[in-house]
Amino acid sequence: MTKTYYADLHVHIGQTKQGNAVKISASNNLTVRNIFDFAKNVKGIDLIGIIDAHSPEVLTEFDQMVKNKEIIELDGGGLSNGEVTVLLGSEIEIYDSFCSGPIHVLCYFPTIEKVKQFAQWYQRHVKNPHLSSQRIYMDGISLQHKVKQFDGLFIPAHVFTPFKSLYGKGVKSSLKEVFDPDLIDAIELGLSSDTGMAQVISELQHYPFLTNSDAHSLENIGREYQKLLLSERSFTGVVQALASKQGKVVCNYGLNPKLGKYYETKCRQCGQINQSLNQCHQCGSNKVIKGVSRRIKEIELSQEQSPSIVERPPYIHQVPLKYVPGLGPKMLSKLRKQLHHDMYIIHEAAEEDLIQLVSTQVARQIIQLRKGELQVVPGGAGQYGKVEK
Repeated sequence: MTKTYYADLHVHIGQTKQGNAVKISASNNLTVRNIFDFAKNVKGIDLIGIIDAHSPEVLTEFDQMVKNKEIIELDGGGLSNGEVTVLLGSEIEIYDSFCSGPIHVLCYFPTIEKVKQFAQWYQRHVKNPHLSSQRIYMDGISLQHKVKQFDGLFIPAHVFTPFKSLYGKGVKSSLKEVFDPDLIDAIELGLSSDTGMAQVISELQHYPFLTNSDAHSLENIGREYQKLLLSERSFTGVVQALASKQGKVVCNYGLNPKLGKYYETKCRQCGQINQSLNQCHQCGSNKVIKGVSRRIKEIELSQEQSPSIVERPPYIHQVPLKYVPGLGPKMLSKLRKQLHHDMYIIHEAAEEDLIQLVSTQVARQIIQLRKGELQVVPGGAGQYGKVEK
């Protein structure tokens, strides 16, 4: 029997139980135990992908939690505390002679033992196996085969971001320049793109699209997520859903791409939207960053086009509740206390129930958020867009 679950499959570890950094740019309170607690009780997320599980201290913590019966290993793969399932993964940077620039990829494995086996191999090919997103010194296809050797999933991460991504930096026009297309299980879109933008690229037609948060803080968990129909809430269930066997991606929920840091082509110096990439017409700076919207158009024109043959699930433009104008931290905390968690507030809470706790204007904006109707000001050149008041 299948059931739907909310899933965010790209969450970092900021600090280990021993107090050592894993993702240096992530918050120190982004720990394994905090993720389990915050995901369910505050965010309402059912399935989390922790993509720093290769780090030796993180693996030790998972081992201890299983030994102490805080969590169990599921028969279908993954770890569960009875409320949240965690998939064990790793974010890795590839930059070899075939790449135009660095590319981040996500790899997920079914069990602690498989992650340990992968980690033993992995540590021989990176400088610091304790840290997240390390550059691996080998080509992309060899990495793909190694991930599959350990029964893993292979997913290019935030594929259009101008820095450290497949299309943003890594290839001139096609993923075939660096990867075996048959060994890719899904595509993670990233914050500055959505299904409508990405589906124009013909070589992506056969892959499911994922929308994940790339959370560097607890509050950003669920910034983007998806609803999955699964035969079981486990690694196996996710594998089946991505292959459209006994499950599927039902809906993607993500930021309006205009809210992303790299949607428009903008000058990093003055923030002006630009047509030229060489020099800003406003301030004369050469720090113009090509936007995702422009890059996708370039890729689309460079590839042989064919009619779309994939019926995509809906993509609903949403923002985290903290983005709603007028909804401050104290009021958000009150909402969460009275109305369970964010997923309930966003998807299910009646407008009249919201009005009892917040102003009519804020309640209506939450309903607009639910429907993807909030108006936004575009971001670019490393600056997020914003919701119009």
